[in-house]
Amino acid sequence: MDNQKSKILTIITAVIGLIGVFLFIRVIMAGDDSAAVDSSVNAFVYFAKYLLVITAVIALVLSLLNLVKNPQALKKSLIGVAILAVLFAISYAVASDAAVTDSFGNVVKNGEAGATSKWISALINFTGVLGVLGLVAIGQGFVKSLIK
Repeated sequence: MDNQKSKILTIITAVIGLIGVFLFIRVIMAGDDSAAVDSSVNAFVYFAKYLLVITAVIALVLSLLNLVKNPQALKKSLIGVAILAVLFAISYAVASDAAVTDSFGNVVKNGEAGATSKWISALINFTGVLGVLGLVAIGQGFVKSLIK
C-alpha cells in the first residue's frame, strides 16, 4: 500500500474513532436521565449498525473482486462452499422435525413439529459438525507444531 492510501485510511479511521468517542461521551454525560440515555444509546447503536453494514459490504465487494482476479482462489472458494453445502445437506437429512418440548414434555410456544423445527435442528447439527471440524483442525495444527 502506498503512502497516500495509508494516510487516507488513517484519516478515515481517526474520524470513525472520534465519532465513536463523541457518541460514547454523550452516553456517559446522559447520566440518569432516561430520555437522554435512550437518545444517546440509540445514536450509538445506529452508528455501530451502519458501520457494521458498511464494513461488511466493503469486505464482501473486495473479496469478490479478489476472487474474480484470481481464478485459483475462486476455484478453492467454490470447492469450500460446495463442501459446506454437502455438510449442511447431511445435517438437514438427519435433523428431526419433531415438536420442541420442555423438561415436562409439554410443547413449548411456537415449538410445533414441522419445517421450522427441522430447519432449527439442522442448523444446530450443522453448528456442531463445524465445531467438531474446527477442534480437529486446531488439534491437527497443534500436533504438527509439536512434531516440527
